[in-house]
Amino acid sequence: MSPVRVAKRLDECERLWREAFQENRLTDLWDVRLIFHRAFDRPLHFVAVEEEGKLKGFLPLSWLEEAHCYGYFPGETWHGRTWLEQNQIFCEDAETLERLLSACQPGYHIRYLRSLDFFPLSEQEVDEVGYLFLPKRYGFEMESYFAEFSSKTAKRLRRELEAFERRGATIRYGGLSDFDHLVRLNRERFGTYSYFHDARFEDAFRSLMGFLEDRGWLRMTTVLVADEIAAVDMGCVYRGVYTLLAGGTHEGFPGVAKFINMTHMKWACQEKIKEVDFLCGDFSWKTLFHLTPRPLYLLSHSGISMGTENWAQGSQKE
Repeated sequence: MSPVRVAKRLDECERLWREAFQENRLTDLWDVRLIFHRAFDRPLHFVAVEEEGKLKGFLPLSWLEEAHCYGYFPGETWHGRTWLEQNQIFCEDAETLERLLSACQPGYHIRYLRSLDFFPLSEQEVDEVGYLFLPKRYGFEMESYFAEFSSKTAKRLRRELEAFERRGATIRYGGLSDFDHLVRLNRERFGTYSYFHDARFEDAFRSLMGFLEDRGWLRMTTVLVADEIAAVDMGCVYRGVYTLLAGGTHEGFPGVAKFINMTHMKWACQEKIKEVDFLCGDFSWKTLFHLTPRPLYLLSHSGISMGTENWAQGSQKE
């Protein structure tokens, strides 16, 4: 049996990552992960099992000094919890996974994992639930989507949305300078619980915005009411998936989050987007909007608290 080894040099870690993972989702991209690594600068701990020159198991981790355990690479923590979703482990069986985890002493807290195919779902610990809008389910027609609601709920929701239209709400796309407004609104609304209270997170997101813009994947959406910025969302369209990454809403415009989220959904239907990923976070509007839940999973052996108290307050959505 070949030994488990740990890579710590950035170039070797990149080679292993690219060998293990296909670039199906935005967070599968090494360049996206590298942006956050550069901002947080965590020590690397990439665990690999190789047999006869072939990679059999791979687990990319970073050392979280303040938590005294390993977290998923690149270790971009907010209130003690890593933020990037759709993490994955490359291995084919439980034995290989056990070997990978054996090299993660004194502990690990690995969040937002996709399902491990070789374990029954009933044996996997749910970390949080993500929420998707699937336009194809409704034939890419918003009227079909509204038909899923009770008539009373549909009327109430339409009234709320039409109220913004009567106030002259307009949509602006592509404004890179609106990122500063996004940060400001998020900080004003959530204070120390804002993602952007941490300068490392803001720096990483600013770099991510430039990366997405250069590749034509960025989608900045701004809602203006009477020429005042009421909401800003930063999203990305990659391989048919529209991911809402961060946002900010003005407290003076109650309900504007519903308005901008519905704007995303309408656009996704028009463009026949495969799915809209509103990320994790159990907020009432997500269930109200009949979004499709998708659980992500957790592997933890740390024996410590990972900052669970009040974690949801810093989300970009109300």
